[in-house]
Amino acid sequence: MNARSLLGLARKLRGRSFAELRERAEQRIAAELEYRGMSTAARELTDRELARELQVGDMDRLRSHFASRTSPGFFQGIRDGTSAHAFGTARWTIERQALISAADRILAGRFDLLGHVDLTFGTPIDWHYDPASNRKPPRAHWSRIPYLNADLIGDHKVIWEINRHQHFFVLGRAFQVTGLRTYAECFAQQAAAWMDDNPPKQGVNWASSLEVAYRAIAWLWALEFFREADALTPALLQRMLKYLYAHGRHLERYLSTYFSPNTHLTGEALGLLYLGAMLPEFRRAPVWQRLGWEVLERELPRQVHADGVYFEQATYYHRYTVDIYLHAVLLARLNGISVPKAMLDRLDLTVAHLADLTRGDGTVPGIGDDDGGSLVVLEQRGFTDVRAALGVASVVLDQTEYAAVAGRASEEVLWLLGAEGVRSVDASIGATPPAHLSRLFATGGYAIMRDGWGPQANHAVIDCAPLGAMNCGHAHSDTLSIEIAVHGCPLLVDTGTFTYTGSAVDRDRFRHSAAHNTLTVDGESASVPNGPFAWTLRTDGRIEHWFSGSLVDRFVGSHAGFERLCPPATHRRTVIFVRHEYWIIVDTLLTSGAHEVTSHFHWVPASRIQAISATSAWIDAPCRDGRSRSYFAAFGDARSIEWGEEWHSPSYGHRIRAPYARLVSQGTGRRDLVTVLVPSHDGVTPSIREVSTDDGRMLVVERHGTHDTFVFRAAGPVRAVGIEMDADMAIIRRSAPGSAVVSMAVFGASARLSVDGVTLHAVGAAEAVRAGDAWMIAGDGRVVG
Repeated sequence: MNARSLLGLARKLRGRSFAELRERAEQRIAAELEYRGMSTAARELTDRELARELQVGDMDRLRSHFASRTSPGFFQGIRDGTSAHAFGTARWTIERQALISAADRILAGRFDLLGHVDLTFGTPIDWHYDPASNRKPPRAHWSRIPYLNADLIGDHKVIWEINRHQHFFVLGRAFQVTGLRTYAECFAQQAAAWMDDNPPKQGVNWASSLEVAYRAIAWLWALEFFREADALTPALLQRMLKYLYAHGRHLERYLSTYFSPNTHLTGEALGLLYLGAMLPEFRRAPVWQRLGWEVLERELPRQVHADGVYFEQATYYHRYTVDIYLHAVLLARLNGISVPKAMLDRLDLTVAHLADLTRGDGTVPGIGDDDGGSLVVLEQRGFTDVRAALGVASVVLDQTEYAAVAGRASEEVLWLLGAEGVRSVDASIGATPPAHLSRLFATGGYAIMRDGWGPQANHAVIDCAPLGAMNCGHAHSDTLSIEIAVHGCPLLVDTGTFTYTGSAVDRDRFRHSAAHNTLTVDGESASVPNGPFAWTLRTDGRIEHWFSGSLVDRFVGSHAGFERLCPPATHRRTVIFVRHEYWIIVDTLLTSGAHEVTSHFHWVPASRIQAISATSAWIDAPCRDGRSRSYFAAFGDARSIEWGEEWHSPSYGHRIRAPYARLVSQGTGRRDLVTVLVPSHDGVTPSIREVSTDDGRMLVVERHGTHDTFVFRAAGPVRAVGIEMDADMAIIRRSAPGSAVVSMAVFGASARLSVDGVTLHAVGAAEAVRAGDAWMIAGDGRVVG
């Protein structure tokens, strides 16, 4: 090893604990022994070795044992067929037709994986082939395969997805519902072919411990789905047990404790828990169960902040975490494993945050990476639809409010919890939703604004979070980005992920600040990537202020990502949500020099834009069976709106064109870009105008019998049209111009607002609402006069 290599190795090892160095060394040595053929783990067990590892008295009765066993406990309704029987009722007609159609397509060798539709892998299936790129990885020991090299491998995600065997969930459910042996025969043929083509430790399908874990989970479910099928012969069962043993030993040795201690690690731990709990016949099962549970218990408080936010700042992986732990708790309860209260409490916080993220249509915004995968496939749903997780959690955690947010019991509830679980969720649909509306998650870094919990609610999420955890591998440069749903339907959205390693250009494009609803300066992104899963420069958000009242919610945040520029610049974003009505977004660039500032807005695909003027337009967006209409206008230092289309990735591997708006401001010194988004039921154009002020900016919004005046300070006190304000910002609501003030709010460290002989003082924030001759005060303030 030369000096440069030694120096590089020294840098990698710097700061690592002895425990990490030891585990990495042990894993490296184990892999090397496998590669050189010096480890029994590198081959399939013999029949005699399997018999020695199993605690079964008569190997000739192995098949009948697995077909008839009642212990260990498994998910309700699978072994006795009651879930399949319930699925045959009229309630599930549409879902049943979709299931049979999906199963028949699998029989025909057609697969929808991630965002790819109608993929074929050949006949028989080539388990080492990426049809999306028409590439195949080399056949070698798993440790010698550079799976991140797309030029050599293709997209490893596509290869791994078919090798998770999650289509066995589809075949298994279809078999239980219809009793047709063709589904069982397809499973049996594919399982046998896979083992022939993937000997232990050989090939890309052993290269990720998480993939090994998810495949093991799918196989264990398949053994339950097909337990009465003739296609599950004694010989097939015996060989599958050999491979499940190899999966368990691989996970036991190659946990991602230091390599990828996120959902990779917890997913692998769940795989061990499944293997240990569901295969107690193996002598090694107690080790797998104990190790899996220890990791799950240890990692939950590390990976989920105390406010319930997942530490990688990626909503898709937040949902993964919820699913992983719901399965863990269910398995534990079914098999006599004690679940600590601390674990349940932290899981409850995690689900609560998921509920807060949920929009009226049951989906969550796509913040951060989205890999398009699932823990299990027990229903056909949109990639961001979380209603199944909320429904299951409502039963597991005995929290009816989660079912109220879900709004229905989905198919996954039936297959995980049986008909009884569906009845429980159904009974909770009309329960009281969470008591709060808007909420700040200060540790996790999200502000969520909503005006209700029903399907018509308006909803917004503002990202002011740390970029991510560890090397921020699943982060995007989305600091201060906002996503908005109008009347329950997404409108302003993230553009997605599209790829991890398939194209470096596309990977960076979809992570760039310009691909999010936030600012770029001189075309620069706030955070700068360094390869597919790391960053050269990372930008964290700073929450400066939060207030939630009866009239308005107000958020202020900033970041220093542009302070590297010359001259340096700071982005500050203020978001005001007038409950049930509209949003105002104020983007301020604080700098002493000249910069080009661009504020980016990405509309949901299939939106139609109808320009009204150079600075305003109607946005017609898809919404359930119709469309929603919103008015969008720009003010401040933005002189025009640039409209166009950009790539949007609704799911991994798939992209389409979708409209965007860009506000561009060129100048020297402070720049303020102000945008107003007004949902409309009647299509009447609201009246919005700017009013000249000294040392500030004023915006007047008139609509539906309300007259709102917003005053923003730039320097000192602001005086204009009978208003005096010495504060950061104020809002005055009247029913009409010149009428009495109905409500008002003021924000600032020592704030004062005087209007119509009445003065509202505040320390930080206060909202005053007129109640007869008195004022009702929210926040820290008082009214004089």
